[in-house]
Amino acid sequence: MALRALLSVSDRTGLHVFARGLRDLGWELIATDGTRAALAAEGISARSIEDVTGTPSLLGGRVKTLHPKIHAALLARRDDPSHLDELKQAGIEPIDLVAVNLYPFGESAAAGTHGAELLEHIDIGGSTLLRAAAKNYEHVVVVARSERYGAVLDELAQRGSVSLETRRTLAAEAFSHTAAYDATIASKFAVEAGVTFPDELTLSLRKIRDLRYGENPHQQAAFYGVRGESGAMTSVQQLHGKATSFNNMLDINAAWRVASDFTQPTAAIVKHQNPCGIASDNEITKAYRRAFMCDSVSAFGGIVGANRIVTRELAEAMEGTFYEAIIAPGFEDDALPTLRQRKNLEILAVPNFAIVGSRHRKIEPGVHDYKRVAGGMLVQTPDDSAVDEGNFKVVTDRSPTLEELTDLLFGWRCVKHVTSNAIVLAKGLVTVGIGPGQVSRVVAVETAVRKAGENARLAVMASDAYFAFPDGIEVAARAGVTAIIQPGGSLRDAMMIDTANKYRMAMLFTGRRHFKH
Repeated sequence: MALRALLSVSDRTGLHVFARGLRDLGWELIATDGTRAALAAEGISARSIEDVTGTPSLLGGRVKTLHPKIHAALLARRDDPSHLDELKQAGIEPIDLVAVNLYPFGESAAAGTHGAELLEHIDIGGSTLLRAAAKNYEHVVVVARSERYGAVLDELAQRGSVSLETRRTLAAEAFSHTAAYDATIASKFAVEAGVTFPDELTLSLRKIRDLRYGENPHQQAAFYGVRGESGAMTSVQQLHGKATSFNNMLDINAAWRVASDFTQPTAAIVKHQNPCGIASDNEITKAYRRAFMCDSVSAFGGIVGANRIVTRELAEAMEGTFYEAIIAPGFEDDALPTLRQRKNLEILAVPNFAIVGSRHRKIEPGVHDYKRVAGGMLVQTPDDSAVDEGNFKVVTDRSPTLEELTDLLFGWRCVKHVTSNAIVLAKGLVTVGIGPGQVSRVVAVETAVRKAGENARLAVMASDAYFAFPDGIEVAARAGVTAIIQPGGSLRDAMMIDTANKYRMAMLFTGRRHFKH
């Protein structure tokens, strides 16, 4: 009796090669209608599902493979005589291999398909075939990924069967495939129902690439994308350099999030997920040079993010400083040879990036931020910076000048990207001093002032959370800072306002903080 394979695929990559290979090895092929037609176009014949079941499909094709003659053929244990007797009495022949991938629900949803049309992209029969075959993997080969076709054919050709170890691996992939598929559907349904935090939250992740190592060289690591979400890091294209490490991915992401948060040409230099310098200008090379001057010492070994195409001029401006990576929307042809002279520099492009300010950038519904804790996960909605800046309140006797206000808004956008407690000093759309990740706010101010040096004079200050005590404001005032932007909301707000008035400082309250832990 010939071995039988059931083929039902939405993604037909490699299908005809796989099917022809099975046929040449003497396998009998069974296929659902669309797959069968695709095979026929390549001159490969296969039996129809109706021919096997003796029953036409029902409900416009919704019910095709959900039939005892299919699932008994998959679930019967070949080492159980009673199972084989039942198959014989029912006139059912075993099915020995299933190759199935599912309707592209996630892709259809991302393309804007919705309502009744989207429901038709939910695969029922295919999921059931995969689960049945995977449950009985000791006797049935289940292939859910087209990348596995070649390896399966090789084993069949070389040894006449697929090893138990390979079958077990393939079964695990099949169950992962159906679990990820269901998680994508559940997430979409939750969003449409307006449920932000469902009682059961299942993440569907797909591996994008292996990483060079984890936080330390003795740790292994990989990068996974969340199905149903689009983001720069999942679509980024590496044009040069060694494989990215865990730490570099974090810093590359941070650098891109900073640079892409601005509408003007903006460059950011990031180290350990904190910016060393951020600057906006009318030309990207000028922005980079000014960002570099904020903290040229810390820039060494950092990541550069730019929200404009990298020119040869910018590539040449980066010479003389060691960087791990640069990420930008793209690179001019004459910029790449200069950058590629650096053997270990990771060059990454974000294709199809549209330059819009964060005030206009909409976060996709259902997108969450995740942080791992022992035994679980903390889940929150993203810190959306789409704030109506017209609602910011001047709370001091003196209002900021137009120049100060411009820098205050720039500093406020910068400080959301700095680890708490966070302070940013800015002047002329450049960060001149950054105080990141301090356990005391006054120490964060002192750090920013020390890094700014003389540049603190006539600068403005942004704080990610309110001042509970006046000491931080006094340190800034003595250094020459002229204006402050902060959330407000302290029990001592009146004292903070009095302190700012004492030094003739202007101060804005935003009514919203930007903690970043």
